[in-house]
Amino acid sequence: MVTVKLHGIPYSTCTRRVITTCNEIGVKVDLVKVDLAKGEHKTPEFIATKQPFGIIPVLEDEDGFQVYESRAIARYVVAKYGKGSALLPPPTDVKPYALFEQAASIEYSAFDPPASGLAYERVFAPKKGLTTNEDKYLAGETFTLADLFHLPYGAMVYQMEPSLFDSRPAVKKWWDDITSRESWKAANAF
Repeated sequence: MVTVKLHGIPYSTCTRRVITTCNEIGVKVDLVKVDLAKGEHKTPEFIATKQPFGIIPVLEDEDGFQVYESRAIARYVVAKYGKGSALLPPPTDVKPYALFEQAASIEYSAFDPPASGLAYERVFAPKKGLTTNEDKYLAGETFTLADLFHLPYGAMVYQMEPSLFDSRPAVKKWWDDITSRESWKAANAF
């Protein structure tokens, strides 16, 4: 069985993406834990030898080749070790490959950003002790465009899942305030 080294942490979504890919195709992972709390990923050595932006995961193949960015790593290990796997259609099979790239692009650009933002807000921010400020509006005590810009999509989200707002007293108070503005009511009258 092939074994690759993966520099990362077990609870990282990107590290888990790579580990899952390797598990799918029978590649063993030797996880080299990087202590983010100590800043090991930001050391000059890590940046010079592993990842120039100080981000995990980083894969080291048996031959010493290194690649970073979880989706690039996943494509690499499947292309190299997952021969015959349906996880990555061969580029020569252009239609299935195009459909794969289309779906992968949608995941990367339309699903991952909001999902990772929500995960950060709900999981990681509380663990870091981050809290919302107590200002009336996003940029202080005055309604600004920063608040207004949230109205169109915020209204759609609220319509689909009001509990996302209602379960957070400060957000609910802010949302009720900005949606009660005459300018917003008039915009909805069109």
